[in-house]
Parts: sequence; C-alpha cells; structure tokens
Amino acid sequence: MINCDGLVKIYETDDKKVMALEGLDLTVETGEMLAVIGKSGSGKSTLLNMIGGLETPTAGVLTIDGKDISTYSEAEMVRYRRDKVGFVWQKSAKNLFPYLTVLQNVEAVMMFENSGNTDNLKHREIIKKRKDNNKSYALKLLNAVGLQEHKDKLPAQLSGGEQQRAAIAVALANKPDILLADEPTGAVDTRTADTIYELFHKLNKELGITIIIVTHDMALAGRVDRTVLISDGKVSTEKLKKHPAMEYTVLDKAHRIKLTDEMLEAAGIESNKVRVDVQDGRLVISRI
Repeated sequence: MINCDGLVKIYETDDKKVMALEGLDLTVETGEMLAVIGKSGSGKSTLLNMIGGLETPTAGVLTIDGKDISTYSEAEMVRYRRDKVGFVWQKSAKNLFPYLTVLQNVEAVMMFENSGNTDNLKHREIIKKRKDNNKSYALKLLNAVGLQEHKDKLPAQLSGGEQQRAAIAVALANKPDILLADEPTGAVDTRTADTIYELFHKLNKELGITIIIVTHDMALAGRVDRTVLISDGKVSTEKLKKHPAMEYTVLDKAHRIKLTDEMLEAAGIESNKVRVDVQDGRLVISRI
C-alpha cells in the first residue's frame, strides 16, 4: 500500500534549515494497523502529512499503490486527499465543524464531489438520490462508532471521547483506503483511549482499512500489528519493548512518587504538571 524510499524533508526559515526527515525508509502493507512512535520533533507527524498529501518530500520517493504521488497534478492530489485518505487529528477543532450537528459533519464530507449541472432536472434527481444515500451511510457510520443516539448534537455537547469517535466517522465518510490518526487519544483519559483503540481494531478488521497511528505512547506497541520507532528523522533499528517504561518505584514519607525520564517520555509528559486519576483501583498519571 505505502512505500517510503529515502524520504527527506527540509524546512527552511530566514536564518536556518531544519531537517525533519533524513532518508526515511518504510513499507506499510494493505490492511495493516501500524503505530509510529517517537518523541516530539522526531519527524513522525511530517511523515503522516506526506502520506496524507499535505506535504511533499524534499527528496526521496513516496508511492501509494505503486504510484509516486509527487507526480500528481493539483486536481489528482485533491482527489487523492478526498478519496484515498481519512484524517483524525488530536484536537477536535481540526476534525469537526462546530456549527454542524454530528450527522451533518459526516454528511458534509460527502458533498465535496463533482455534482454536475444542477440546472438540469435529471442531475437534480441524481443529487437528491445521492444525498439520501449519503445520509443512510452517515447513519451507518455513526452506528459503527456508537454515536447514533447523538447524531443531532453539536460537537460542544459531546465529551472528548465522543468527539474523537465522531471524528473517526467523518474520516471514514468517503470510504478511504488509508486512515491516518495523529495523536488521536492525546486529549482523552485512559479509559476513553482504550475505547478509541478498540474502535480502530474493529474498523481495521471489518473494513480492511489500513490504519497508521502517530503517538508518543510507547504502551501502544503491544496493541497494533506492528510498531516502528522514528528517531532523528529515520526509522530506528532499536528494538521496542511492549512496556519500556514499566518498573517499580516507592513512595516517600510524604507520599511522593518519583517518575523516571523514561516514564515521562513514554507518557509524552514534557512539563512539571500532570493529571492524576483513580481508575479501577489504579493510579493513572497522564499529561495535562
């Protein structure tokens, strides 16, 4: 499905150049569920944007289904982004129109296609039939992500997890072959994250869709078909452990706990403030 051959990406500013990818090689099979893990600035989001057709490589070749997408015309690239790939971003503001209901958000994606001459009666009938089919399919998607009862709500009326599930339905609206998710659980709690990952598995198995998830979460390594680690703009040869940050620690007399740098990195925690929740008898520490 996807082949990255020596991808290089250089961003230029007035006074310096930043190399985000440094000859990255990666192959993704059709129907595979892949996690791309790495620290901030490692190049993982740049890779996702390239696969999604939002950025072009400075050097190297990116082929999708055997086609070098850098050779696409502007019109071909629009069709590729519209029909071939679906996006799920971390922040719901990038996924959903705030002034549309959940159902309308899903239907809106299906409207971006050539509708022909609307002055012609036959074309108007075709468009009406298409809209009826779109609504039926939109309802089917909302049922698949468990949001059929919330179809008439605005995004602001949903929880963070419900917004992400709505975003997944939107991403699937045009029946893409590839689903790209950039930190899809970064803004939700652990329980909601588990629900979202279970949904990804369900869609992967039932629809055969290729799913690529970019994340800081090292614990995801044991929950997907394959995990690759990106470091310094390349796929690292370092072997990933399923639970690289798991170890024992102790509480001091003031009931304080010390977290190692490895633990903080695995959880994507970069500040000195964290969120602590009690879930099913466990303490869950996550970034704010």
